[in-house]
Amino acid sequence: MTSIDYSMLDRPVISMNSFYPRPNWSATPGGASDHVIQVEEGVALSSRFFPVGREAPTVLFFYGNGETATDYDDIAPLYNQTGVNFFVADYRGYGRSGGLPTFSSMLADAGKVLSYVEELLETGGYVKDLYVMGRSMGRHSAFELATVHGQRLKGVIIESGRPNLGNFTYGLEPSVAASMEADYEGKASSITIPALIIHGELDTLAPVQDATRMFDSFLSANKRMLVVPGAGHNDLLYRGLQEYFSAIHDFVTQ
Repeated sequence: MTSIDYSMLDRPVISMNSFYPRPNWSATPGGASDHVIQVEEGVALSSRFFPVGREAPTVLFFYGNGETATDYDDIAPLYNQTGVNFFVADYRGYGRSGGLPTFSSMLADAGKVLSYVEELLETGGYVKDLYVMGRSMGRHSAFELATVHGQRLKGVIIESGRPNLGNFTYGLEPSVAASMEADYEGKASSITIPALIIHGELDTLAPVQDATRMFDSFLSANKRMLVVPGAGHNDLLYRGLQEYFSAIHDFVTQ
């Protein structure tokens, strides 16, 4: 897949209207460990690892806008109960990460986070079964890793996502925005690794029709989709907790 130049999406007016960074941190929960990932000189990302076992697969998780890594302190144990290690990293400006977020840096940082997690698993004696998962805005990082570094992953999970740039085309000329959207949709469609889509039936921010079209476009020979009845964009765990984690368990233990 040819790399797309997203630099025009890094303009301050776009970043200010697209990212909602929130400083946030908490005491390290029992059994978890905190990590600092250097992404460039003077800029590091905060992150947290919730392991369950060295023989378990690992989910590298990128969250939705306005969230932070420590928002998952209560959710990570549910992943552990499913039988997976859970690693969640903050974006620039989120949690206690340094720097300011831009679209290009978000994608570039995803690759550096992946390398960090791979080294963490290797030095810790964990199996190398690594999956990337992106929720909502986190889809951008997940798409990047699935298309550029897919050979290093066992699969990709997209929750409440769709194959477009959303607010990141704010203020662009319509023709330029349309061209970038077409390129981006082509990028998502090029995914060939195993894929799982989880989406809410009543999602108004990312309509389920868009998720279905995305699912159909994947080139993956092994792909699955779970639509949670009655769920919107942010209440999938509330509406379909058992189905949500059963789908993840079945996907990573196939």
